Amino acid sequence: MFEFINDREDRGQVGIGTLIVFIAMVLVAAIAAGVLINTAGFLQSQAEATGQESTDLVSERIDVTSEVGIVGNNSTGELKSVNVTVSGAAGADQIDLSESTIQAVGPNGQANLVFTDTPASGSGDIGNASQLNASEFAVLDSDGGFVDSGNAVLDDDTDYTIVVNPGAEPFGDMTNDDIYNASGSNEYTYAHTDSSLSAFGEGESSSLEIVSPSSATTSVELNAPDLFTEDGEAVRL
Repeated sequence: MFEFINDREDRGQVGIGTLIVFIAMVLVAAIAAGVLINTAGFLQSQAEATGQESTDLVSERIDVTSEVGIVGNNSTGELKSVNVTVSGAAGADQIDLSESTIQAVGPNGQANLVFTDTPASGSGDIGNASQLNASEFAVLDSDGGFVDSGNAVLDDDTDYTIVVNPGAEPFGDMTNDDIYNASGSNEYTYAHTDSSLSAFGEGESSSLEIVSPSSATTSVELNAPDLFTEDGEAVRL
């Protein structure tokens, strides 16, 4: 039934060929295994990074607790300050407001606002919202003082108030040149005191998208009442 091969040379050639094929199969299998292991490791790392980003988008979010406008001119129905009080979402780590941005849409267009701790003149300290450029927002602490970039950090124990200029674009029609008199007089223009300029006010609406450093976004709708009663009053937006 079986045929015996007595020629030792023939038997040796068949054995070496089989061994070569076996070694080749082992090498191919090892390479394939290495590729699979590397691919699995890459996919795991990518999945972990994606999971962390998704977690940050939920947890590293800025919560808004109130939106208030301060009336500047009752007769013209204009505000002199828009204040949005914010805190960190539950479970959030520290959130640096100086690294956050605000995407604003108002009656006079849209703009991306960034943090500042200096007035439109570029020197001195901010005294009020009317000194803020069209592309900027500032931050107030609980004592009503403007804070610098090193301290504008939300944590479990600290809330801050984001302040924007209602006279500046896109809320009002003031440009940066309108806000500060660059002739050297160090005088600021207030939209609510200048009949040729307009500020965000009665019956108007605006929307804000507050984007944290981790790209978590909080939407805010600002809706001014139809009637203001007196200068300096705080109205809910």
